[in-house]
Amino acid sequence: MRILPETSRTFGEYLLLPNLTDETCTPDQVDLSAPLVRHPVGQQSPIRIATPMVSAIMGAVSSPRLAIALAQVGGLSFLHQNQPIDEQAAMVATVKRHKAGFRHNDVNIKPSATLHEADLLINESRQDVIVVTDDGTPSGRFLGLITSRDYNFHRHQPNDSVQSRMLPLADLVTAPRGTSLEQANSLLWDSRQDVLPVLDTTGQLTALVQRRDYELHEQFRTESVDDDKRFRVGAGINTRDYQDRIPALVEAGADVLCLDSSDGFSVWQQRAVTFVRERYGDTVRIGAGNVVDARGFRYLADAGADFVKVGIGGGSICITRDQKGIGRGQATALAEIVPARDAYAEKTDMYVPVCSDGGIIHDSHMAVALAFGADFLMLGRYFARFDESPSPKVRGAGGQILKEYWGEGSARARNAARYGQGDMVFEEGVDGYVNYSGALADSVKVTLTKLRSTMISCGSTSLRQFHETAVLEAVSQQTFVQNSEEVDRNDRPTVV
Repeated sequence: MRILPETSRTFGEYLLLPNLTDETCTPDQVDLSAPLVRHPVGQQSPIRIATPMVSAIMGAVSSPRLAIALAQVGGLSFLHQNQPIDEQAAMVATVKRHKAGFRHNDVNIKPSATLHEADLLINESRQDVIVVTDDGTPSGRFLGLITSRDYNFHRHQPNDSVQSRMLPLADLVTAPRGTSLEQANSLLWDSRQDVLPVLDTTGQLTALVQRRDYELHEQFRTESVDDDKRFRVGAGINTRDYQDRIPALVEAGADVLCLDSSDGFSVWQQRAVTFVRERYGDTVRIGAGNVVDARGFRYLADAGADFVKVGIGGGSICITRDQKGIGRGQATALAEIVPARDAYAEKTDMYVPVCSDGGIIHDSHMAVALAFGADFLMLGRYFARFDESPSPKVRGAGGQILKEYWGEGSARARNAARYGQGDMVFEEGVDGYVNYSGALADSVKVTLTKLRSTMISCGSTSLRQFHETAVLEAVSQQTFVQNSEEVDRNDRPTVV
């Protein structure tokens, strides 16, 4: 038995001290991009993300819709593995069908269907527009479009046909296949349409260009795309069926894989990574974890992991520490692992990025995690709140809108493969709710603005500089109390 002398600490127990801010420290000069996978020191990572945020490998969080939305703002989503292999591979393929600016047609309806059926489809798919084809399939003959703005059940009958309210092909401006995104956006604005259909020479719909996507590009200009301009997407795997799951995900187009486990310091993860290296070399990228100390990091880095996830028990719905007495404060874990990462890079000339997974409650905690040296952050609760997450919206007892959010170790998910249980004998996660927060892009924009503002105050214009120069100080309980306001808030509507 060995007792370590230090106290296990979380992000909320630290504050950043300002550094000198000079004339180069302006929001437009702050670069938040981060390496996603290992690379030789002094060279660029083969996969970088402009926004240092990835979504957790959870059924309540990561879906194709969220993966597309997150890739649009520069991050990356990991689709969960607690499902049949073919279903996960289909999710990956769905994301990869979408190119930056060009959306794949995956929600269709027949013109003879009713407005009630169209409304159900719009709500179930959570899409803004439905493509009308003669047989209601993606391969059918394109006839027009219908959106939720084209009907109103106070004025139109639910049994009215889609054909009676759709925008017919004859009234739509379209673009030929091969049109560049710049040309397509010009046509979109000139036509005053919200959606521009792209058709081949036979009249078959090949893509949709949406005004909303243009607006997001203008805001972020940082989409996560591959060499073919397709959105990047990751996928979770486990240590049980990886020999079957990995080939299917690779064939579907997954850009990066990640072992999904609450405890990654195991020979099982080493074997899974070795399988990838022996079969695919460096053409397939795989992250591993989770670990909480330098021993675990070095073990997975030596095995060939492309990045290492850090964190056990710090997730908002995780009860591993309560149930098993295993884990570590997230700040303390990073404080030990980040120097081990840098020492590994100096020794081997290979930089292995660190992903901080868990322990984030407020946006300020993201800044602290990055200051501790994390290359990027994996977030569950943060992304579960948004329209794009797959969980349903419900109304709370006080009338507030909530989103359901459950852990992979909960009885609801029963993800035994993640937690090393032959069967789910006890829970390591809970089933709950988070406050609904609207569209992903809107909240991510605010979060990134906060991160840039923090880095400016700390005199940094890149994450690497932030890692190297940030000054952190542990705070007392009284200092922590003063982190928030000490007056009653004015909840009256703001006068504009």
